[in-house]
Amino acid sequence: MKIHEYQAKDLFKNYSIPVPEGLMADNTETAMEIVEKLGFPCVVKAQVHAGGRGKAGGVKLAKDKVEAKEHIESILGMTLVSKQTGPEGQLVRKILVEQGLNIANELYLAIIIDREKEMPVIIASTEGGMEIEEVAEKTPELIHKVYIHPVTGMSAFHARELSFKLGLNKIQQKNFTKLLFNLYKLFIEKDGSLVEINPLIITDTDKVIALDGKINFDDNGLYRNPDVAEMRDIHEEDPLEVEASKFDLNYIKLDGNIGCMVNGAGLAMATMDIIKFYGGEPANFLDVGGGTSEERVKEAFNILLSDNNVKAVFVNIFGGIVRTDLVANGIVNALKEVELKVPIVIRLVGTNEAEGRKIIENSGLNFIAETSLPEAAKKTVEILRSN
Repeated sequence: MKIHEYQAKDLFKNYSIPVPEGLMADNTETAMEIVEKLGFPCVVKAQVHAGGRGKAGGVKLAKDKVEAKEHIESILGMTLVSKQTGPEGQLVRKILVEQGLNIANELYLAIIIDREKEMPVIIASTEGGMEIEEVAEKTPELIHKVYIHPVTGMSAFHARELSFKLGLNKIQQKNFTKLLFNLYKLFIEKDGSLVEINPLIITDTDKVIALDGKINFDDNGLYRNPDVAEMRDIHEEDPLEVEASKFDLNYIKLDGNIGCMVNGAGLAMATMDIIKFYGGEPANFLDVGGGTSEERVKEAFNILLSDNNVKAVFVNIFGGIVRTDLVANGIVNALKEVELKVPIVIRLVGTNEAEGRKIIENSGLNFIAETSLPEAAKKTVEILRSN
């Protein structure tokens, strides 16, 4: 789960991580009241779940009241388009108004989970304000990593190692170390998958402040952090993904045109791979779960067919825990309530597969049944190309 910058900074403050003074607003009147309180210079920042806001015109510095109002009115309600939003962009419903600060230096700081080493890794660089992917590609020697064993946790030598590599003086080292310990504590206690500060600034008085803030959370840990779960902003999420979450369906929308419904994450990945192998493009990742029900299958199909980009559907069910006859009933019942406009290829194998196929065959609906995974995927792509 992602949250907005202003929400990340509220969490930073709870963990004694210094941030600029600022408040969120969703209308011009409230924003101007914040401007009056903060004074000048101040910064107006679009609040969307995407990076690259500055280059897209979503972050602007105001030197006086007239500029502030102009920036607020231009950013609120704009459709912000960046590399991370895609060409469709994201509507800006909220802004963060912050005080301007005197910046002496900009750094990059993040904590993520390294899945290969199975432990958190702190990433730091002197190239703050830059896109870290670009830095990694052009000047990888400027990116420094420190791994933290989850059992022993973070120690002072981790902070010292990074401080030296970042070229900090003694006062800056002290402030950086305190911030880093608090940031790691937040990351662990709130089940973070990413905490990023870009830039982390050094002021002209050697203070270390999080000028920006981005936090992503592990969805599986949200039950432990109800305060974080309450920060969810469904306006920033794909409507189909929001609908899928209501039924505990693992759904991610993609850019292709072949809708996939599969049980099991591993099989879902393999299904997308084999569609790509035969020249097709998956429209989604959809895992209905190993022990799914007829109702969930029905809702999954409704979500699949709600995507206007879907021109064909491939259903690939292996009945280990789940019974294929339940899946078949779910599919048939779902399609009785919607107008079927796209071809559907179905592969049902495993528990009660004979009963499942009989339900499909007797449905009176125009399905294409296959038992071989390669043949089913190939058939789906071929049908799509012929239409």
